[in-house]
Amino acid sequence: MNNNYPSIFKPFKLPSGIELKNRILMAPMTTSASTPHGDLTEEELIYYARRAKGGIGAVITSCAHVELLGVGFENSMGVESDARIPSLTKLANTIKENGAKAILQIFHAGRMTNSTLLKGEKPVSASAIPSLRQNAETPREMSNDEIETTIKVFGEATRRAIEAGFDGVEIHGANTFLIQQFFSPHSNRRTDKWGGSVEKRMAFPLAVVESVKKAVKNHAKEPFIVGYRLSPEEREQPGITMDDTIKLVKVLATKELDYIHASVGNFFGGSLRNSEDTVSRVQLIQETVGNEVPVMGVGALQTPEQVEKALSITSLVSLGHALIMDPEWMEKTQNSEEKTIFDALYVSKKEELDIPEALWNKLVNTSGWFNIQD
Repeated sequence: MNNNYPSIFKPFKLPSGIELKNRILMAPMTTSASTPHGDLTEEELIYYARRAKGGIGAVITSCAHVELLGVGFENSMGVESDARIPSLTKLANTIKENGAKAILQIFHAGRMTNSTLLKGEKPVSASAIPSLRQNAETPREMSNDEIETTIKVFGEATRRAIEAGFDGVEIHGANTFLIQQFFSPHSNRRTDKWGGSVEKRMAFPLAVVESVKKAVKNHAKEPFIVGYRLSPEEREQPGITMDDTIKLVKVLATKELDYIHASVGNFFGGSLRNSEDTVSRVQLIQETVGNEVPVMGVGALQTPEQVEKALSITSLVSLGHALIMDPEWMEKTQNSEEKTIFDALYVSKKEELDIPEALWNKLVNTSGWFNIQD
C-alpha cells in the first residue's frame, strides 16, 4: 500500500449502504462502439473489463439512451427496451466480475442530437430553441404528455438496469443534454409548470429523480445506487448560473441520493461566466451540501497528487482521461509505481490499452482533446 495517498484507498460507504472499496470511480465516457441497435460489442466489454480490473471502486458507464428519440451518439448503448437487457447484463457482469461496482448512466440527448441520428425524426427539447453549436437543428418543443412519458421511461430504464444486475444508475443531468436543457433558461423558455422561475425549471429534473427512485423502491431487492450528474454553469446568456445550481443541489440533497457528480473541465477551476471568480465550482457544491450528500468531482485530474488534493475537498473523484491513457492507474499508484503512469495517449501502446477502435479514432483525430504521443 502506498501511504502517500491515504484518501485514495480509503473505503467509502454510500447512503444506500453500498460500500466502495476506494474513492475512485471511472467517469462516464461515450465509446461510440456499440451495435447500431444499442447492444454492447465484445471490444467494449474488453475495454470496461480492463479498467475495472485496474482496481477502481466503481465504473460509471457511457451514457445509455432511455428512448430512441434520446439517442445522442452514433453506435451508442441503449436501455430503451427490454431487448437490451441481455447485453446490459453482460456489461454489468463484466464490470462486477473484475472487482468494481457497476453504475449505468441513463440519459436523453434532447436537442443535442440531429435528425440523421434519429432516422428522420426531429430532436426534441424543453423549447424550440437551438443550441449555439455549429449546424444545430431547431428542436421541437415537447408537449406535456411527452414530458410525462419521458419521465416514466427514465424509471423503466432504471428497472432494466436493476434486472441486468447493475449496482446503480447515474442520472445524466449534465453536459447540455435534456435534463439540463429543462433546467437551463437558455433552452427552456416555457411558461407552463415546466419552465419560468428556477423552481419551475427544476421540475423536470426532480420528476426524473422521483421516477428513478420509485423504480428502485418497486424493483430492487437489495441496496441500489442512485447518483445525479450536473454541470454547474453554462456560458450562454441566459444560462445556468452558480446561484441556480446552488438552489438545485440544496433540493437534490433532500432526495436520498448516493452522490452528486459535478461535471467540470477542471476540478479546481473557477467560473465559466466570470473569469474573476476563481473559486472551484466543485468546492462550492461541497461547501453547500457535502454534509448532506456525498459530492463527486471530475476534471483534469491526472496524477495521484492531484487526486489526493481533490479528495481533501470531496468524498469521491471520477477519472476519465487518466483511465483511458492508463487502465493500471490505480494499481501503479497502490504499488508506489506512480512515476510509470502514462501521462499521454501513446500510439505505440494502442494494442495494450484495449480501447475500442471507434473510440481510439475519435481520441487521436480530435484536436486538443488528448495529449497524443508516439
